[in-house]
Amino acid sequence: MNTPKTQSVGTISEAQTVPESGAEDRVAAFFGRYGRHLALLQATVATCGSLFMSEALGWPPCVLCWYQRILMYPLVVLILVGILRRDHGLHLYVLPLSLFGACVSLYHYLLVKTDWLPPPPCVDGIPCTVDYLDILGFINVPFMALTAFLIISFLMGATAVSEPADSDESPSLRDGQALAAYAIIVLVAVAFIGWGMVI
Repeated sequence: MNTPKTQSVGTISEAQTVPESGAEDRVAAFFGRYGRHLALLQATVATCGSLFMSEALGWPPCVLCWYQRILMYPLVVLILVGILRRDHGLHLYVLPLSLFGACVSLYHYLLVKTDWLPPPPCVDGIPCTVDYLDILGFINVPFMALTAFLIISFLMGATAVSEPADSDESPSLRDGQALAAYAIIVLVAVAFIGWGMVI
């Protein structure tokens, strides 16, 4: 008498776990397939955005801004080459730069928004506490850089633990993955150049 109830409960619990497992598989497949491209998009937007601020808007970068640029700019090239080579170890050389960049950006943000930290010796050029942008009282240039570094770090971490979607395919400079990477860089660059010409 108790056996059918036990079986029905087991069947219900199995049925409830299948959708969760399917959802996890879909999320893993999404990051395995698109995580690197989204990280490339974020790195390209951050790179073009910083150049737009200094070249189009005329905001000269401070020393800490330069440190963040030094850590952000190579990410575009590294992620692009990793996509073209289908390098499943891409996170191993992107994450150190993005995580260290996030630390520099957080330090810069706290330096601008609080008095918790002693000011750095920015004696030449633009002081590191200058605040070119203040949206809603907390969004400024170091905050945007911090957000970009954290998004790239998250995407690289998610890609690292996800099953790669293209493990059986050989790298090619003209396949869909490569063409999508080229399109990201070209479209973002053209958008910022066009915006700079309008301004």
